Amino acid sequence: MQKITGIKSVDFKVVAYGYGVVNWNGPTTLQSDGRIIDNHSMPKLRGYTNLTGKESDKGYKLKKDPSEIDFKQTPLYISQNCIRHHLFRDQAFDLHYAKDKNLLSVLTSITGLVRGYVVPASQCKRTSPLLLEDFIDQLGNGNFEQMGRSGTKEKDKNDKGDDIASNSFFSKTTFGETEYLAYGSISIEQLQFISLDKKFDRASMVIKDGEGEKIAQAVQDFIKSIDPNRNPKAVFHPNYVRAGTIFEEGEVGILLDNEAIDILVKETLRMIEELSIRQAKGYMYVDNLLVDYNDSNKMMRIKRNSSGINEEPKSPYAVYFYAK
Repeated sequence: MQKITGIKSVDFKVVAYGYGVVNWNGPTTLQSDGRIIDNHSMPKLRGYTNLTGKESDKGYKLKKDPSEIDFKQTPLYISQNCIRHHLFRDQAFDLHYAKDKNLLSVLTSITGLVRGYVVPASQCKRTSPLLLEDFIDQLGNGNFEQMGRSGTKEKDKNDKGDDIASNSFFSKTTFGETEYLAYGSISIEQLQFISLDKKFDRASMVIKDGEGEKIAQAVQDFIKSIDPNRNPKAVFHPNYVRAGTIFEEGEVGILLDNEAIDILVKETLRMIEELSIRQAKGYMYVDNLLVDYNDSNKMMRIKRNSSGINEEPKSPYAVYFYAK
């Protein structure tokens, strides 16, 4: 069996800076001086639970006090789902309108090729080659903040018409300066092959006889539009086989060449490097991106030994499929 060689993944380390919270977790039930608090806004904290682990005399699980947080043990983070949403923000809502008849428009986009998608009606899908970890804060500048909202002396009415106090108090866990650390990876195997076959339940779209070359050309034209000075190739074939398989059962699909893969990799890295998120009371921006063109079998080696990485490609991208 021939060994697969070349760049198997493009791994990266991200350092980002910001201020405040950009990814809230919503209202959290807490307890202060024996009183239940339902209107405390909590950001996403890794490993945090609002339960103390103790029970009251009546068997109720006791809640924590809002100030009982160790921001080093349960650090602030921005979820990878939030990062992906903002990374592909330009096309964030386009998939709501994706149907079988217009999937070519989806496939010939950065969302179709890098973010991935699922169309429930037809089960057409493309697995994203982009892996992202949560962005974890390193500073721990969190703080409990009590706020009040005052109104007129006249009592307001609730939905049932009952009188309610015009003054209300609420609280938040807020943050000052933030510094995030995150890692990610682009899988070359998942990026280079576009399945157009339902055989293995991963068809990117359903095609008719004779349409394959036209779809490959459309994909090729889109990739070339990203970098017009280069000449990428997207090649259609009715039987692409994954290297190393026993029975050599293949799929109808499109294979991207080294040039096309490199264009998509560079474009994805550019998008990550230029990522910024601005919410009402907080922001985050990527400050530094360290890249490893990983041609080894050690997944995410950039995490463990940054001195042993390849910051520039030293070999072609690995080829996982062949036409038969």
